[in-house]
Amino acid sequence: MHNEPPVVIGRLGWTVGAATCLDGVVEGKRLFRVEAGNCCDHALEQASVLLDSARRASFIGVMENDAVLVWASHFLSEMAKALMDDAHMGLNKNV
Repeated sequence: MHNEPPVVIGRLGWTVGAATCLDGVVEGKRLFRVEAGNCCDHALEQASVLLDSARRASFIGVMENDAVLVWASHFLSEMAKALMDDAHMGLNKNV
């Protein structure tokens, strides 16, 4: 079985799996890491979706004084940043 992705996927490069997000309970430990080997194109698209969701949650959370939505916005933003950082590392590696 052929496991190679089509050529059009990953034209910008591949995630390297180095970026992390969300602090763990133990100091210096992180809860999540971007998985290596995902195409940077898709990672950046998903970061955009996460940021739009964070923007909406933040606005509604502030307008309705809902701390849960404000925290959700914070977590979504941190996840988007990790995706963008890892995609950036993959882009630089590809150059």
